[in-house]
Amino acid sequence: MLVQIIASVRVIAILFALGSLVPVSAAAQSSSSASSSVPRTPDGRPDLQGVWDFGSVTPLQRPADLAGKEFLTEEDVSALEAEAAARVDRPPPPGQTGAYNRFWFADGTKVVETRRTSLIVDPPDGRLPAYASAGESRMAARAAARLRNAGPEDRDVDERCILGFNSGPPMLPGAYNNFVQVFQVPGYVAIFNEMVHDVRLVPLDDRPPLSSDIKQWMGSSTGRWEGDTLVVETGNFRDLGTAHPAPNMELLEALGPELHLVERFSRLNEDTLLYQFTVNDPTAYAKPWSGELTMAKSDNALYEYACHEGNYGLFNILAGAQAAARR
Repeated sequence: MLVQIIASVRVIAILFALGSLVPVSAAAQSSSSASSSVPRTPDGRPDLQGVWDFGSVTPLQRPADLAGKEFLTEEDVSALEAEAAARVDRPPPPGQTGAYNRFWFADGTKVVETRRTSLIVDPPDGRLPAYASAGESRMAARAAARLRNAGPEDRDVDERCILGFNSGPPMLPGAYNNFVQVFQVPGYVAIFNEMVHDVRLVPLDDRPPLSSDIKQWMGSSTGRWEGDTLVVETGNFRDLGTAHPAPNMELLEALGPELHLVERFSRLNEDTLLYQFTVNDPTAYAKPWSGELTMAKSDNALYEYACHEGNYGLFNILAGAQAAARR
């Protein structure tokens, strides 16, 4: 799964089919805008293009020991980042074979630039709202399926190499491959995640929404500009929701096909992209909730995450479960 080859060419080919790539123009500035330091495309829109690193040690939910504390102090930041940088390999728990050693992980060593104690910003306590009854039932059904292991459909979509577990949407930091590349062409924005090389093509016109009968793994997205912010609305999700990284996977398994997701992309400066999102699924949570994180500009190239090649893990999970059932 870690064998990688450069895959950006594929995305660029798609974009050329839609229209000529808008060249990066750091010199094209808007003198009337408050964000005059933000690079802009020739049509005056903020230039969101490039590779962005969204790895972070900031958790989705505010830890219990930080209850009532919205922002970290400088001392808190230093302690958390030093702890992340000092992570070393440790032996697996008794009875387990273990997984990757620390060399293969790239979950981030920095907190988000806002220094928030959680990625969740609403509710104000930084915690997920209560689950709706349908969401609780959905979570229980998925947990039971993982124990049943009758076939690949019982396993999570990330294990099946259908979706990358941090690509979402919404995008959340995971164990590795926390990179996204944004392309802009006239009438479209492409959001290309390194994890399982998922691409979302977001039209920016007023076309009618996709029929509600058509469900897709990453939903159906439409976009628009609100001032200097790109707003992307997504619906039409499948019943399995979207993929998310541990330790957030179980927390977000309540999501279902009623999910309506709103994402906002704002370039704060040359090196920082602000990503905000609101999750609204009345079957999953008692009320909507929102989160945000900052992404850092990266010089890295994106590589193909060749998940299906040698996906022995899924085969072994199912074979082991069936062998245990026979015993």
